[in-house]
Order: sequence, then structure tokens, then C-alpha cells
Amino acid sequence: MTVLRGDCANCFGLCCVALPFTASADFARDKPAGTPCPNLGDDHRCGIHARLRERGYSGCTVYDCFGAGQQVSQVVFGGVDWRTGPPERARRMFDVFPVVRQLHELLRYLTEALTLPAARPVHPKLRHALERTRRLTHGTPEELAALDVAAHRQQVSALLLRTSELARAGRRGPDRRGADLMGARLRNADLRGANLRGTYLIAADLTGADLRGADFIGADLRDTDLTDADLTGAFFLTQPQVNAARGNAGTRLPGSVTRPEHWATG
Repeated sequence: MTVLRGDCANCFGLCCVALPFTASADFARDKPAGTPCPNLGDDHRCGIHARLRERGYSGCTVYDCFGAGQQVSQVVFGGVDWRTGPPERARRMFDVFPVVRQLHELLRYLTEALTLPAARPVHPKLRHALERTRRLTHGTPEELAALDVAAHRQQVSALLLRTSELARAGRRGPDRRGADLMGARLRNADLRGANLRGTYLIAADLTGADLRGADFIGADLRDTDLTDADLTGAFFLTQPQVNAARGNAGTRLPGSVTRPEHWATG
């Protein structure tokens, strides 16, 4: 069974090497792709993991590879460390990691879609897409590097959109797909069954908002205030999105995600 959460103990710190960082509020310094983060130890562990936020690396605390790290490290490359062997192999590993990360994100959405009773009419297509995507993650490094992941993502996205329409049919809320709601004041807003796919909600105030049954796929929740908001039954909401937002003990979340440790407890 494919694990869809990062397992750093079985990864070679790929997200800390393959991905680029840009100095910002999320990262304390620039880091080009393919260069190890200066905080990465020889054991592939983060040397400041317990102090990431206070050291200016809050972006690391909200990231999740959806299990792509251990898939690339242990399956695609057979447990071979990028630090050993020719540089070409390391570069190929770094190229493949973002591809598998996208595939694992799709696996995460497809797996959740199959739990939605209202989407039963498309369950056969969802299962087919799930199996096809899973097979792709077991490809060779050469196959994965050549994969048109954008085309595959587009096909799956159309199916997930139909899933969303079926899931929200009983309570079709406002359609804010792709809307720019950065910094918007939406306190106590009724957004039940809303389409928030790809919506920019950066620093928006959703205190006390009713977001039950809303579709959050691709929504940007960086610094979004979810204090006392109700997200019961919301779907396609991922842990990185929740980790990037702000909330408290009164924020009601769907069972697919957990309450971040850094959220307020009051």
C-alpha cells in the first residue's frame, strides 16, 4: 500500500536538496535546486528541526511530499543514496523527485475522492485513475523523467472536478474558483459547499466562517485565519494547506487532516 505522508526516516532528505528556496518570510536564505540545505546533516536529518520556525524556516514546517521522498529513495532508486555514486545519478534523482511528488499528490486526492459516497457514479473511473497513477510512480528513473506529468494531471483534474460537483450537489455554495481573496474579510461567512479550487486566500480572515463541505483543492491558505471556523466535511484539504493557515482549538477540521502543533490552543 502506498503511504501518502512523508516518511523522513526512509528518505535521503530529497526535499532539502532537490527543491529551491527563495529568501522570504518562509525561508531564511536562498538555496538553489540540487544544493543541500546547510541545515541538512550527513544522516539526512534536519539539524534545526525543532527550531525551524524560530530560525526563519517556517516554510519547511508546512511542507509535505505526500510520501514521494521515500518512494523515490527506496523504490525508484532502490535505496541508493544520492551522496554515493556518479553525479549523474544524483541529478536524475533530483529531477524525478518533483515528478513523483505531483503524482503522489494526485494519489492523495484520488484516494479521498473514493471515500465520498456522493461521488459513487464516478468511482470506477476514479479507481482506474488511481491505479494508473500508482503504476506511474513505480516507473524507472528514465520513464519518470520523460513523463508528461502536466498532461496526466489535467486528465485527473477533470475527474476530480466532476467528483467535486457530485459531492457539493446537495449544498452548492458560491463558486470562487481561482478568485483573488487575499486579505479578504470573510468573518462568519456562509461558504458551505463553496468551490474554492485554486482560490487565493492568503491572509484572509475566515474567523468563524462556515466552510462545511467546501472544495479546497489547490487553495492557497498561507496565513489564512481559520479561528473558530467550521471545515467539517470539507474535502481535498491537505495537511500542508492546514499547516500554512492559522487556527485554534475551536477550528473544526475534517478527519483527513490533523490540528497543527503551532496553532493557538485557546
